Amino acid sequence: MTVRIDPRRWFSRKTLGKDVMSGVVLGVEAVPDGLAAGLLAGVNPLAGLYGYMFGLVGAACFTSSAFMAVQATSAMALVVSDAGLDSRPDPDRALFTLAVLTGIVMVIAGLARAGRLVSFVPTAVMTGFITAIGVNIVLGQLSNFTGYDARGANRLLKMFDVLLHINAWSIASVIVGTITILLIVVLRQTRVGSLGLVLAVVVGSVCAVLLNLWVGDPVTQLRDIVEVPRGLPSPVLPSLADVPALIVPAVSLAFIGLVQGAAVSAGIPTVDGRPPDTNRDFIGQGAGNILSGLLRGMPVGGSMAGSSILVQSGAKTRLALFVAGAVMAVLLFAASDVVAYVAMPALAGLLIVVGIGAVKPSRIYSVVKSGPLPTAIMAVTFGLTLIIPLQFAVLAGAGLGIILYVAQQSNRVRVRAVHLETDGRLRESDPPKSVPAGRVLILQPYGSLFFASTPIFEKQLPEVNRHSRDAIVIVRLRGTDQIGLSLVDVLRRYAEQLRETGGGLKVVATETRVIDQLAAGGLTDDIGERNVYKGTEWVGDTLRRAYADALDEIGDRRR
Repeated sequence: MTVRIDPRRWFSRKTLGKDVMSGVVLGVEAVPDGLAAGLLAGVNPLAGLYGYMFGLVGAACFTSSAFMAVQATSAMALVVSDAGLDSRPDPDRALFTLAVLTGIVMVIAGLARAGRLVSFVPTAVMTGFITAIGVNIVLGQLSNFTGYDARGANRLLKMFDVLLHINAWSIASVIVGTITILLIVVLRQTRVGSLGLVLAVVVGSVCAVLLNLWVGDPVTQLRDIVEVPRGLPSPVLPSLADVPALIVPAVSLAFIGLVQGAAVSAGIPTVDGRPPDTNRDFIGQGAGNILSGLLRGMPVGGSMAGSSILVQSGAKTRLALFVAGAVMAVLLFAASDVVAYVAMPALAGLLIVVGIGAVKPSRIYSVVKSGPLPTAIMAVTFGLTLIIPLQFAVLAGAGLGIILYVAQQSNRVRVRAVHLETDGRLRESDPPKSVPAGRVLILQPYGSLFFASTPIFEKQLPEVNRHSRDAIVIVRLRGTDQIGLSLVDVLRRYAEQLRETGGGLKVVATETRVIDQLAAGGLTDDIGERNVYKGTEWVGDTLRRAYADALDEIGDRRR
């Protein structure tokens, strides 16, 4: 796969003003957003900001989607939180290693053209996962919102611990968080738009500064957790010793990032109006992760929220992404002392709003209406995401998606009876319950004939009994490009049943691969090569020849 990079197409003088303005909007909004992502991940909040800044710029050099904003998303932050980085000798370096490893997995996926695999993730799995992510975000911020250091093995237990210790809550922290939430809800409906997030966090942090002057239980600020340096971070190399322990979370993070990135690719328009290249976007996200990890940032992926802000602000080219990165860098140089006063309950309030917004009742209802199996898959995915580490929940959700896909495909197999009319036309009907004696019966299966569908296919075959003497059945596999050995075994058993009643089986297949599989499974030897017909481009021609041969055989037996 060739990735062409042409910086001359990254900007236009005609749209320079709009690109700069939209980049400034995204860059300013990214500061509290990036800090909140780091807070949600349970790591140094600055790692979230660095991830946003460097991931955004690194990905912008390679993605086909010119407006794809790459940042530490909420779902990815929660996986990082559950990755067990605290157990590593150097947790910070393990975090940076995880980002680089995630980027490598993404680049490999892009080069392997794995973009089409994303479409196999069913809506039921994604709905259960995203809904649980929203709930997890809210539960994970209760401690920062209330100022009470909750204890528990997972977020559910920590929630109960918070509710059981209301008397230990910090009133000042609750006030700051509540003010932030109310401002976000109100400002979101005004012309301020996305900048309302910034204003709400600023106002909440100012309230925290004022409350800290008056109350004995101070509101936690960013400077209480980490020192906010002036300037950009120095590069750091990944830790090879941490790689084996980080492979599973890296694969999970890559999967989440790729799915979210695919949604951005499909939902955000490209500059030239052409369809986006999902595989190239995978490579871009991978490059963003590698740069983020090397410069002390956390894992990142395509963000629909950030991309939408860019488009709604009037961006015309990918120059806006570079401007946003430059704005974040300038703020770190010029306003690091101000950033240090950001209040943790204010960031918690922002994340609580994000978490509530991730829960979509309409999508849940649509899955429930689609049937009991998708509903069960959604419920299991939701439950697993709440109670087990996210990196394992992601992989379990992918596995459930495969199970759901296989189950749906196997249930779509349908066998029809084909009738050759005297005027040459083909007519279809439901097959008879049993094979009629002395007749030629043509059966046409529809659907995917892989191993899981074999029982469904076998169940729909007409029964061979003592009333089926001297009958010949023709199984027509036109349109089928692959079958499994389990299906060949079914045909072999069916052929044996027909032989026992004096009849036989013929197969018409258009694909050479299918004929080879029939031979490999032993069916060709059982029924003879003359009873396996290779179809041609003339629809129905080979079937008529097989039908005529079958009539001749039945006539010969009667004479």
